[in-house]
Amino acid sequence: MALAVSNLRKAYVAPDGGRVEVLDVPYFAVGTGEQVALVGSSGSGKTTLLHCIAGIVTPDSGRVLLKTAEGEVDVSSLGEAERDVFRGRHIGYVFQTHHLLPGFTALENVLLGVSFTGRTVDRAWARHLLGEVGLGDRLEFRPGKLSVGQQQRVAVARALASRPALVLADEPTGSLDEENADQVLELIRRLAGEVQASLIVVTHDLEIAGRMQRKVELSEVNKAAKKRVKKEPVAT
Repeated sequence: MALAVSNLRKAYVAPDGGRVEVLDVPYFAVGTGEQVALVGSSGSGKTTLLHCIAGIVTPDSGRVLLKTAEGEVDVSSLGEAERDVFRGRHIGYVFQTHHLLPGFTALENVLLGVSFTGRTVDRAWARHLLGEVGLGDRLEFRPGKLSVGQQQRVAVARALASRPALVLADEPTGSLDEENADQVLELIRRLAGEVQASLIVVTHDLEIAGRMQRKVELSEVNKAAKKRVKKEPVAT
């Protein structure tokens, strides 16, 4: 397995001071090179799970084991600074909106994610990625000069810049029209395959989910989601 999540729990404090359990995942795993769709209702914890896997959020308990070329690491046991460096080296993240820095060119945005990790910045690889996403002639363009679809393509290239072991994509096509959405999804899948990375795509689109190798309904692995469903009143 490339990724193994076990006994992962995360809760937040509600406005009334109560505790709201978002995640209670006994086990969730993704194979090496496997491409998985993670689906579920809005607010079911999909983004929180990705954030815990990526080390953006620290779980209350549990383990997130990621297998890399340098060995297996428990992401949840790392300190904040260590998680940032680890994520930059081994995890690519594609957000729903691109989160590009407006003052930097497309090429600079792709390179920035690797620059603070201690690894040598591979400009040739970054140029290759931008060429693969159809922006080989837009290397020096800043985000404001690119369309929304082109900006998201830059974000895809940035996520692959470190040749990560795992790519996480959180509703990566949510802000795009159908044509751009199809193109961006296929780019993520193809480039993840090129670097032999495992891939998790969060989506509410069942057509998109159907293109992946496996579909996982979050409520099937998240006991906290099941508890919330049980508490909902039955329509009469």
